Amino acid sequence: MLRLAWRQSTSKNSRVEPARLLTAAFLAADSRHQNSGGDIRCFRRPPHPPTHRSQLLHHQQPAYYLSHIAGCCMISQQTLKDHQDRSQGHSSVFMSMASGDEGPSSSPHKHTNRLANERSPYLLQHAHNPVDWYPWGKEAFEKAKSEDKPIFLSVGYSTCHWCHVMERESFEDEEIGKILSDNFVCIKLDREERPDVDKVYMTFVQATSGGGGWPMSVWLTPDLRPFIGGTYFPPRDHGRRPGLKTVLTRIMEQWQNNRPALESNGERILEALKKGTAVSANQGESPPLAPDVANRCFQQLAHSYEEEYGGFRDAPKFPTPVNLMFLMSYWCVNRSTSEGMEALQMTLHTLRMMALGGIHDHVAQGFHRYSTDSSWHVPHFEKMLYDQAQLAVAYITASQVSGEQLFADVAKDILLYVSRDLSDKSGGFYSAEDADSVPASGGPEKREGAFCVWTASEVRELLPDVVEGSTGSAILADIFIHHYGVKMQGNVNPEQDPHGELQGQNVLIVRYSVELTAAHFGITVEKVDELLAAARARLAEVRKSRPRPHLDSKMLASWNGLMLSAYAHVGAVLGDKDLLERAVQAGNFIKKHLWDAEQKIILRSCYRGDDMEVQQIYPPISGFLDDYAFVICGLLDLYEATLQTEWLQWAEELQLRQDELFLDDQGGGYFCSDPSDHTVLLQLKEDQDGAEPSANSVSASNLLRLSHYTGRQEWLQKSQRLLAAFSDRLTKVPIALPEMVRALMAQHYTLKQIVICGQKDAPDTASLLAAVNSLYLPHKVLMLIDGDADSFLCQRLPALSSMTQQGGVATAYVCQDFTCSLPVTDPQELRRLLLDGTTDAQAD
Repeated sequence: MLRLAWRQSTSKNSRVEPARLLTAAFLAADSRHQNSGGDIRCFRRPPHPPTHRSQLLHHQQPAYYLSHIAGCCMISQQTLKDHQDRSQGHSSVFMSMASGDEGPSSSPHKHTNRLANERSPYLLQHAHNPVDWYPWGKEAFEKAKSEDKPIFLSVGYSTCHWCHVMERESFEDEEIGKILSDNFVCIKLDREERPDVDKVYMTFVQATSGGGGWPMSVWLTPDLRPFIGGTYFPPRDHGRRPGLKTVLTRIMEQWQNNRPALESNGERILEALKKGTAVSANQGESPPLAPDVANRCFQQLAHSYEEEYGGFRDAPKFPTPVNLMFLMSYWCVNRSTSEGMEALQMTLHTLRMMALGGIHDHVAQGFHRYSTDSSWHVPHFEKMLYDQAQLAVAYITASQVSGEQLFADVAKDILLYVSRDLSDKSGGFYSAEDADSVPASGGPEKREGAFCVWTASEVRELLPDVVEGSTGSAILADIFIHHYGVKMQGNVNPEQDPHGELQGQNVLIVRYSVELTAAHFGITVEKVDELLAAARARLAEVRKSRPRPHLDSKMLASWNGLMLSAYAHVGAVLGDKDLLERAVQAGNFIKKHLWDAEQKIILRSCYRGDDMEVQQIYPPISGFLDDYAFVICGLLDLYEATLQTEWLQWAEELQLRQDELFLDDQGGGYFCSDPSDHTVLLQLKEDQDGAEPSANSVSASNLLRLSHYTGRQEWLQKSQRLLAAFSDRLTKVPIALPEMVRALMAQHYTLKQIVICGQKDAPDTASLLAAVNSLYLPHKVLMLIDGDADSFLCQRLPALSSMTQQGGVATAYVCQDFTCSLPVTDPQELRRLLLDGTTDAQAD
């Protein structure tokens, strides 16, 4: 759509293809150098051609582009080959990356720029480049205008592999640094701090080059309008690919000699993007029919499903929790149909295979970013907070649906990792751990996965214990090696290891069930469980002594909101008080450190200081739509888990503020950023659920839930109008918005209001709550009434005052469409009522 709109905006006489037009402006007649960044993405491993899903979403884009996967970097296979060719004999340049958390350097820095005053780990990684970097802000903009220089905007994030590569190759190069500093105003931007700016210029890069990724490199006019864009550039020419030095030189020439053409082309594209990205509802338009949209979404997912190992493409393979949550919601309303059973089978098989695979860290818990192969074996080892949050919810939901203990165990396993490695003592959650670290054997070079992998000889040395009663007098290492597929020569296919970093290493993957391993060694299943747990614990202790990967210790409101939901969900389902206390701690952290009570705004981020204290930058970054939406969702989940009304009250306050800041009164839905910020050139509405759900998708559900908690019918109407605004996308490619399809289904099937009348901490109340939390009920809100007529809920919903305990014991009412069940006091009867909707009688 964007590229089509762009084509329509260009001159009818132009014969230059859109993907080449901008690069042609400065690469001129040298046809060998056209398409400088068009086929380059930032990706940790060489990608494979897309499956049907990526074709559905981006059928006009090149085969290697995966824009629907956010939060990862991508690079083409040719770029990898070129880089390997250049790196022969220079591996230290390729592998030694910035990390930002190794502590003060033992030698003084030759260069220090103003990024040293920032708190973003990504910006700090560039604080000693020989580049005159500015952070995004007024100082840089005024310098560009006063000196009439173009802006070079470089965007990435601290755990992005190819961002590190471009820094080491280009931004630490004295010659390139001087060219940049003398001729451009250079701005470095952390995409996780400023997703609004990132989205605008990524939209431009995608539209003009056919691809995108990080690092992103964009050249802007002094008034912030883009005219050239790409992603990763090598430092100097290599074969037919121009290096950054060449690109900079030609941009400088064109800026001097052909500036009006550059600016007019960029302006035309920007205007086309404003039209092409518009999302709005016509007056009186209704949302599409939920059953039709849900069926189409299911069919599209089923078409892209990979049956052997689960997931929705061959390789690289991403967890995509938004898909799995949709499929479980779809099963919930279609459980008697073959399609419903297929949706459930797809979900549970995918989650099982992921739990067994190398994408799951079997020694230190948590999940890596994605798998480079189809069997979930060899991952990109980066760990992101948003993945842990969404996967914890998916796994605990699967445990509700299936009753399988495996899924509950994995959910707890994820939260154990987050509590240990991604938690700040203040209650907040850090953003990510890098994929690369220095091997335990030493050396200056960081390697992919060095912190996580094992040689067979290491395993044998660490696990020499003889297992009594086992076949052939096996030692513990024999059992561990058999179960986790460890091989003497290493178990990583060279195709998954383009740089040879994992040669001779093993990524642990469960190759046999516990039952088969027990039979193989002639011991009991219980004994195998005990032995494997002991072995994993021993390896975990050894791993603690290895150099750790870089930790991105910034704390984002949006991702903390997702994690808040995870602790609340898992804690409620398991009845785990410790997890619920951690959820409350997270809620208090957000309110203390990421909420400006005076201005009534959420703050985007805060940071871990040098003395482990929580720090804020000045001025702080105001929150964006996803910060509000994800925190509100987290607060609603926290209320349902703890039934502490303060969280519900704050959610209502935040929703009112979100409406003031981001609502599109004319077209429906919400803008991603504050429309009053004139430095953000496009007012976008995210129309894709990717690595994170779209904030509009989450908002559609939040509005619906809050309308049932507060009686505000205008929020129900805003939710419907939001869904109507996305009607075209929902109707044609619902696979792009599975989380929004869930909200559409909730609108259609209407929410059940489950009202528990009782004292919060009483055993009879707890029994009814446990019955509710044991079930997956995607279309419900849960409330507690303790007899106080002046309570928040009774004030908002006066009808609740008429609901009372029966016979002095905790009592449940289930209401839907203004009709309530007769009171229920038995937990099993409540379960039956919630499952099949029947009880002895119904009452108005």
